[in-house]
Amino acid sequence: MKKNRDKKEQLKKDAVRYIIPHFASNKEIQKGPKIFVKGEGCYVYDIEGKKYFDSFATLLTTVCGHSRPEITKVVAEQMILLEFFPNYVDAFTVPLIKLARKLAEILPGNLEVSFFVNSGSEANETAIKIARQYFREKGETLRYKIMARRYSYSGTTLGGVSATGIPWFREYFEPLMPGFIHTFSCQCYHCELGLEPPKCNLLCLKLIEKQIEWEGPESIAAFITDPIPGSNIGFPIPPDGYLQGLRKICDKYGILLIFDEVQTGFGKTGKMFACEHWNVVPDIMTLGKGLTGGFMPLGVTVTTPEIYEVFKEAGHELRSGSTYGGHTVACAATLKNIEIIEKEKLVENAEKMGKYIKEKLKNLYKYPIVGDIRGIGLLWAIELVKNRKTKEPFEPKLAIGSFIRNFCWENGMILRNNGDILVIAPSLIIKKEEVDMMLEIIEKGIENAIKYVRLK
Repeated sequence: MKKNRDKKEQLKKDAVRYIIPHFASNKEIQKGPKIFVKGEGCYVYDIEGKKYFDSFATLLTTVCGHSRPEITKVVAEQMILLEFFPNYVDAFTVPLIKLARKLAEILPGNLEVSFFVNSGSEANETAIKIARQYFREKGETLRYKIMARRYSYSGTTLGGVSATGIPWFREYFEPLMPGFIHTFSCQCYHCELGLEPPKCNLLCLKLIEKQIEWEGPESIAAFITDPIPGSNIGFPIPPDGYLQGLRKICDKYGILLIFDEVQTGFGKTGKMFACEHWNVVPDIMTLGKGLTGGFMPLGVTVTTPEIYEVFKEAGHELRSGSTYGGHTVACAATLKNIEIIEKEKLVENAEKMGKYIKEKLKNLYKYPIVGDIRGIGLLWAIELVKNRKTKEPFEPKLAIGSFIRNFCWENGMILRNNGDILVIAPSLIIKKEEVDMMLEIIEKGIENAIKYVRLK
C-alpha cells in the first residue's frame, strides 16, 4: 500500500518537474497536478480512483466517448499491418485515401480536396498558406492580407495566433506576422456597437465591408472565421443572415472564405458541421478535435477542386508539409469514429439533447448572477455577471467562474470555465439522466457561488 502511494506521489512530482502543460496555470498546479488514468463513456478516473463526469469531452475531442473497443480494434489492426508511411510527394496509404473520400461525401457543397496535418491549429495555418499561394499562382500577388474577427481563436501556430483576435493569446508574441487585419466580431450579447438584433440590421457586417473597401479588396486573400466562435468567449450564435451576408461580401470582392470548424465540427451543434444551420459553404474548411474522437492526433484543411486545380495548372504544388500529417493509424481511427457517429445517430442525439438542455438551462435565469445563456446542440455557455441589467461583470479577483468549476470538481464533475463564462460541451453520447445530473451540479455550484459572493 505504501509502495503504491509512493509511486503516485513520485508521478505527481515528476509531472510538475518535467512537463510544461499547454496553457499552464501555475496557480492551479501549485494545488497539485490532476493525473488521469482511465476513461469510460462520458467519465474519466484520476490516479486516486475517483470518477468524474466530463462535461467538456476532454477539450471537445471525445465525441463518441472514451474507450470505444471498435476504434481500439482498428488501431491495433492497422499498427500490425502498417503503422505509418508518410503522405509525401507521391506516396499514399489506404486509410488516408478512404478518409479523404469519406470527408468528400459528408462535407457540405463541393468541399472535397483534403490536406492532412496533425491538429486544428496546423489546419488553420495551412488554410492561410493555401489562400496566399492560391492568389500568387493566379498572378494576383497583391492579395496577401488575411482578415479575421476580433475575439475569435485560430490556433497556436504563429499564423494562427496572428489571426486570433483574443489579446490574451497574442500579448507575449508581438510583433506577429504582418498582413493580418482584425475586424468586427459578432457577439450579440457583447455587441461592439452597443446594438441588439434585429434592430441592428447587421451593422457589423456593413462595417466589415467598409473596412474591406478601405483596405483595398484587391489586397485581401481570405477571411478566416469560426461560424460559431469557440469556448473562449462562450459560443455566441450569429443572427440569421450574418453568415449568408459574409459569404456574399467575400464573393463580391473575390475573397476566399475560410470556416474554422475545429471546435464545432462533427455533430456538436446538432448538424455535422455548424455552417449547415445557415446553408453557407466556405471555400476552405478546417477540422480537428472531434474529427478523430480523441483517439489519435489529426487535423485537415479541406478545399474545393476549383481551388486545387489552380495549383495543379501552375505546376508548383502547395508548398507545405508535415512528417506525420495524415498519419496512417490516425486515419484508420478517424474512419471508425465517423462510422460510429453515423451508425449510432449521434448528430441526431446532439440535436435532441441540445433542445432538452436549452429548456432546462432557462431555469437558471432565476439566479440574478446569470446574465446570458447561449448555445446550440451540445455547445452551451452560461455567462455570470454582477448586474444582469447593465451586464456589469464581477471583479476578476472574486473568480466566480473558477469557484463554480472547483465546486463541480469536488462533486465529481469536470467543468470548463473561461473567467466567468461556464462552458458545457459533453460527448455526443450523453443521455438524458446525465444531462440532469450535469445541470444539477452546475446549479448547486451557482447557488454556492451566490453565498460566496455575499460573504465577500
